Amino acid sequence: MTDPSDPTAHPAAPHPAAARPTASRPFDELVAEAEAVSVDGWDFSWLDGRATEQRPEWGYQRLMAERMAGASAALDVQTGGGEVLAGVPRLAPLTAATESWPPNIAKATALLHPRGAVVVADPDEPPLPFADGAFDLVTSRHPVTVWWREIARVLRPGGTYLSQQVGPASVFELVEYFTGPRTEEERRGRHPDTARRAAAAAGLDVVDLRSARLRIEFFDIGAVVYFLRKVIWMVPGFTVDRHRARLRELDALIRAEGPFVAHSTRYLVEARKPAA
Repeated sequence: MTDPSDPTAHPAAPHPAAARPTASRPFDELVAEAEAVSVDGWDFSWLDGRATEQRPEWGYQRLMAERMAGASAALDVQTGGGEVLAGVPRLAPLTAATESWPPNIAKATALLHPRGAVVVADPDEPPLPFADGAFDLVTSRHPVTVWWREIARVLRPGGTYLSQQVGPASVFELVEYFTGPRTEEERRGRHPDTARRAAAAAGLDVVDLRSARLRIEFFDIGAVVYFLRKVIWMVPGFTVDRHRARLRELDALIRAEGPFVAHSTRYLVEARKPAA
């Protein structure tokens, strides 16, 4: 799986699992390796050659760079390890980022301070630690929660919010393999229509809203373990010990039938605060 900050990345042509170098390695070896590797930050390069994920055609980082080039003060909310923001060629003269998880705060600081951006430790709960109208651009890639009224508050009149978000039932083929069927309400969570209504309720005008359903392939069981350790909300409470029997079944399935296929959902939302 390529770096999620790369907006041009697309999956390679599908290959049978048996053609992958990892496919012939024993289950216990693959799992132990994936269980031991660090999952700090938001860099998925460990999965290169072991999983692929299609990317939305709109290219979030490219759009982010375009908006950032014209901004005087920008805020990246829930920046993770700062990888996406650090990949923007030109930051706003005043650029800040927020993050809640200590390992990510340290990683983002190391990446962004040399670029002149400040990283602020924030619990991802209202209020944002900034004054009203502090920014003319707010960005966020895959936020866990979106506090729309806070975004509207810290935007200047005429300011823009640009975000790529996880959509409904994302990677649910994998989720339901471990948890069983989800409810219809759970499957409709994080719907872009909900974001449109929330933005409007906060006084923002949605000027762009696009959705995509994207193919993911996992070529070995180690890739699955790593992914579920890193994206911890997919299967809450996931551990290898707790799910070992199901992991063995999935390992056998991949070896017999080829890559495990799932689909992520993403949507792009751009909203503006009306000019005063």
